[in-house]
Amino acid sequence: MQRTTPRRTHSMIAAFIPMLAALAGTQALAADNPPVLVVPAAKVPVHVAVDLPAASKLPQADGWQLVDVDQPAVKVPAQLTRAIAADGTVAADARRLVADVPARKGINGTRRFRLEPAKATPGSFKFADVDDKSLKLSDGDKPVLVYNHGTITGKDVPESDHRRTRACYIHPVWGINGEVLTDDFPKDHYHHHGIFWTWPHVGIDDKHHDLWLGNTIHDRFVGWIHRDTGPVAAVLAVENGWFVEDRKVMIERVWMRTHKVSATTRVLDLEFTWIPVDRPVTLWGAGGKSYGGLTVRFAVKDEKAAAITVPSGRTTADLKEAPLPWVDLTYPFRESAPSGAAIFVHPEHPNYPPTWLTRHYGPQCVGWPGVKAKTFEPGKPIQLNYRVFIHENEMDVDALKCAYEGYVAAAGVKWE
Repeated sequence: MQRTTPRRTHSMIAAFIPMLAALAGTQALAADNPPVLVVPAAKVPVHVAVDLPAASKLPQADGWQLVDVDQPAVKVPAQLTRAIAADGTVAADARRLVADVPARKGINGTRRFRLEPAKATPGSFKFADVDDKSLKLSDGDKPVLVYNHGTITGKDVPESDHRRTRACYIHPVWGINGEVLTDDFPKDHYHHHGIFWTWPHVGIDDKHHDLWLGNTIHDRFVGWIHRDTGPVAAVLAVENGWFVEDRKVMIERVWMRTHKVSATTRVLDLEFTWIPVDRPVTLWGAGGKSYGGLTVRFAVKDEKAAAITVPSGRTTADLKEAPLPWVDLTYPFRESAPSGAAIFVHPEHPNYPPTWLTRHYGPQCVGWPGVKAKTFEPGKPIQLNYRVFIHENEMDVDALKCAYEGYVAAAGVKWE
């Protein structure tokens, strides 16, 4: 029988230390009886963003991954970021899991995943200041979007026109191949600006204000809430306020989560929280049209070349007060081929589906609460969630329906 020398024993132990450390991390997860993430099956990738259970105890790890319970060879990169509190701030001592679960053929019902430590995966997202008014997000060397937190001035708008300035909106938004999808200060409607969220009718203290045009009420940047980048997504959260002169009447908190490009698509998830400050605020949309809320102004130059698709198919006429879960606009933003984006409404949106105004010349407008006024009490959060689904080339109605089903599937993710 061969004897093991002390030196050889020491070498063997040293060689096993990394293996033991990795095993210890896995055992720590197992010892805490980690929950299983249940993901509804879909024909498209499911872009997951779900809070970890409050009782979860995770070991220290450089990175994370989801491992398919039924097929452990299937591993999905995961990212942990901060969770969102009910008032739109960062939730204390809570984290959110973000992952892009790829589609898998032949699977119906649900898929099950465990969260496990993994090697750190460098992300390619980066934030950079354009100037003191705007923050740009890029993915590697490709631009994604700009958030304008400061006051932006339209130099071609007359100085006497109050629509000459605005703040707190997203523009430009770039397509998959670098084309600019959104417009700002268009000549037909100076007040349209990229992706924005305003109402034409705001009632406070028996006085009427128009946030849509920004005459006696306006948005103002208050401060940054959170900023994070990782291998799966980039997260930006900001607090703004609605001001009548110098008095803040509404707290506005916006979380923007941009996922990595998946094949020929990218998703931007928007999660809004508004809280009336110290008195009721009444909102309603434009009569006969319903616009008021989230709006995307696309950079359409020739409305005859724009294609608008809704769940019933392509429309030739503009729609007014139409209840819809999603709307897509496709246009030749680049000369070589058309591209576009759809706006998806979260399935738990109040008064689902809300009414819309669609316009072939560019703006696609969610109307909530619609043409009937709704009053919101001070201190009580209003929460609305949407997805901007950016796609290369033209997508038919069936492909868009599948993409929306992926959004619905993401809303149904849960821990067991």
